[in-house]
Amino acid sequence: MGIITEDMREIIESSKLSFAATVCADGSPSLSPKGSVRVYDGEHLIFMDIASPTTAENLRRDPRIEINSIDFIRRRGYRFKGTATLVSPGHPAYEWLRAWLLDLHGPAYPAHEAVLIRVERALPVLSPAYTFGDADEAGLAKTWAATYGVSAEPSDRG
Repeated sequence: MGIITEDMREIIESSKLSFAATVCADGSPSLSPKGSVRVYDGEHLIFMDIASPTTAENLRRDPRIEINSIDFIRRRGYRFKGTATLVSPGHPAYEWLRAWLLDLHGPAYPAHEAVLIRVERALPVLSPAYTFGDADEAGLAKTWAATYGVSAEPSDRG
């Protein structure tokens, strides 16, 4: 099966926006939003370099990366630590993600390189409401969906 579970896949799909942390040349962190993070297989995540020159530059120098994907309605998600490889047009992983991107946005979006991440560790991220507030997922989802005026069902959020 691999390190990436079905629940992790569902969280990534429902979050719609993930965040990638890389290391700059001076050792400082760089955090960048990514709207194209997908599960490639049981061991890999992938996202497209659409407008990510700093992320790509950082990964060429230091391939360590962390991706955080949080479903803001359910107030939970995952942090994925791993090693990235940049893959170009013609690579099967690039072509797989490019097809998804074309279906979603059409040809107007650039697709420079795909970032294929071998996930080495995945840890849950939970709101303190689960730990200290005695909340359950359905209750939190209902509350936050009402707060934001959206559906509590991930499939209904676009």
